[in-house]
Amino acid sequence: MKLTTTSIKTLTLPTGMGDKTFFDDDLPGFGVRVRAGGSRKFVVQYDHAGRTRRVPLGAVGMVELGAARKAAKDILAARTLGRDPAAEKQENRIRALETFGALLARYLVGKRLTLRPRSYVEVERHLLVNAKPLHHRPVADIDRRTLAALLVALTDKHGPTAAKCVRTDLSAYFAWLAGEGLIDSNPVTFVNTPTTRGPRTRLLTADELREIWVALGQGDYADIIRLLAFTAARAGEIGALCWDEVDLDRGELVLPGTRTKNHRPHTIPLAAAALAILSARPRNERASVFGRGRAGFAGWSLSKRVLDEHIATNRKAAGVLEPMAPWVVHDLRRLASTIMHDQLGVAPHIVERALGHVGHQSGVAGVYNKAQYRDEHRRALTRWAEYIEETVNGKRPATVVTLRK
Repeated sequence: MKLTTTSIKTLTLPTGMGDKTFFDDDLPGFGVRVRAGGSRKFVVQYDHAGRTRRVPLGAVGMVELGAARKAAKDILAARTLGRDPAAEKQENRIRALETFGALLARYLVGKRLTLRPRSYVEVERHLLVNAKPLHHRPVADIDRRTLAALLVALTDKHGPTAAKCVRTDLSAYFAWLAGEGLIDSNPVTFVNTPTTRGPRTRLLTADELREIWVALGQGDYADIIRLLAFTAARAGEIGALCWDEVDLDRGELVLPGTRTKNHRPHTIPLAAAALAILSARPRNERASVFGRGRAGFAGWSLSKRVLDEHIATNRKAAGVLEPMAPWVVHDLRRLASTIMHDQLGVAPHIVERALGHVGHQSGVAGVYNKAQYRDEHRRALTRWAEYIEETVNGKRPATVVTLRK
């Protein structure tokens, strides 16, 4: 039978049959499948590797006969060249379900097990929030142009440093996808890295430190910022602090290597002011000092924005027209290092110890020098805390005395 618009309308099932395919005489393998329920669909059928394959081409009435015939010719031509169009269609259907967002859950499960809590929170935020425009797209369809456009948008909105961090986590995710066989290569590889401004040189002044202190008020974020100042620690080290890392009796924080940047245990002596903050914190049966989970405090961006608004309000009330120059929480560490070096007479290797840097104990020197400098470290942070309190309370800093080595 030659399939025409007229002949298709006359097709009927033989008595007792619920399903039959009527093939075209002019194009073997092309036909119309008729079912007892009344449905009629164009199909193409062929053999491949000893198996019969059947590909639906659309319902009669929805697809024109000429278009169905052409599609059938293309499929049969591909089969002649050794391909398996039915398997390819199934593969495409599966790949369409393998979206950035659908596969992300598997990736994050593994990262949660291998990353420090604070680092995991950042990876999760970059991929769940910043990369959200990619979530609906099949990973096999995401190309360099798409990723470059996303990074440009993030640079405009959040700055080059944030966009650079997102690029790093995107690259790690796509490398994992390639390793799982879900894509052929990492499309981030040749995407330009957002240009950053280089190392920060911002140094808070004594007046600015006082303004920040006054604007902090009370609450979790206020306690975190004050502890960051007193301890010269990193934001993640204090924000994700757990009670089992706090020794109030000995007056110190004991951070395991899994929570430090250099992966080495780090003990931080607590000056009286820092110890008072932690002693006043409610326990509430929580493992974390701040926040609810092991990742700790999570409101960094919003809290910093509110703090900057309070500073601006206070400046306006005091008749100061110029806004405070942009600053970040990490600038507190730079201030601590600078003041300890420049004004408090702390030896450079003790400052490095206070900052949790490997410094002079790296390489060969570190093989022989295992000193912890606990007493010197405590004296340095005590003097630094005194400097902060003298500064924020508006008092003239006390006479500087060089600390004994």
